[in-house]
Amino acid sequence: MKIAGIAIIAVILLTGCNNNELKIVKLEGEAQGTTYHISFTAADTFTYQSEIDSILRKIDTSMSTYLPVSIISGINRNDTAARVDEHFKRVFAKSMEVSQLTDGLFDVTVGPVVNAYGFGFSKKENINDRLIAALKPLVGYTKVHLEGDRLIKDNPGIIVDFNAIAQGYSVDVLARFLEDKGVQNYLVELGGELKAKGKKNNEYWKVGIDKPNENAVEGHELEAVVSLNNKALCTSGNYRKFYLEGGQKFAHIIDPRTCYPAKQNILSATVVAKDAITADAYATVFMVAGLDEAKKFLATHPELGLEVFFVYDEQGEWKTYTSESLAKWIAIVN
Repeated sequence: MKIAGIAIIAVILLTGCNNNELKIVKLEGEAQGTTYHISFTAADTFTYQSEIDSILRKIDTSMSTYLPVSIISGINRNDTAARVDEHFKRVFAKSMEVSQLTDGLFDVTVGPVVNAYGFGFSKKENINDRLIAALKPLVGYTKVHLEGDRLIKDNPGIIVDFNAIAQGYSVDVLARFLEDKGVQNYLVELGGELKAKGKKNNEYWKVGIDKPNENAVEGHELEAVVSLNNKALCTSGNYRKFYLEGGQKFAHIIDPRTCYPAKQNILSATVVAKDAITADAYATVFMVAGLDEAKKFLATHPELGLEVFFVYDEQGEWKTYTSESLAKWIAIVN
């Protein structure tokens, strides 16, 4: 899962109780290499902490590339006994859906390249054109498919990585758990990906989007504040997870078409959608696509109901783009 410290959403939490005197329950902990924060209103004292931690451990056991005993780790080392579970199936199906709609801008088979650049679970390699050319045949979402509970790879060297979508999925699972318990008002955040339902203190939950500044302290310098009306929100950016080498900047978001880090004019892409798995995946897509291609995709796929807020660079000047439907829910911070 994602590395701690790359969360780029600052959650704005208020205190107090609503008019019905429901208690505000706040939970936090560590999971998937990062942290989670959950707030919800309840009339009782149940926190569900142990159940939530159990859910997150189960998801890790399915899809964490950093956990040697996970299902995905077994698949990546070609363990013939590896069998996928329902968590894996749902995330794989969504990944394939997004890959097909974006002509491969989203691709869970970039694992070998992510590892080579040092952003995965193995040691960084010496990047050069020859290495990238050798890795390219291992990348391509059409080279993997499910047969029952087995993942079939066209090449044993293919490495599957759900890093760009698994945390969004985890947020959805936790939100669904709370709803099944009768919780009507909640904000679930994991590694910066989040989903909200209902209200707090009679107002929609508010979340802040960090400025895409490499030197900014997370949550201390905001670009905008968004009110979430029963929606999920995820942000992707290259400004927190990168390294400098040989005078070049190498960022963690890989363009599957080139197998080199994505170099586009979008500095951070925030996506609001009905669920976090969708928002998470398309936030990565738009970072790879760039501003013009992202806007064209949004115009041709209104059925997805995606709302976006982009911070982008135009000839050295920071500018923002907000989709029309999101404009009434967002406040730009000067």
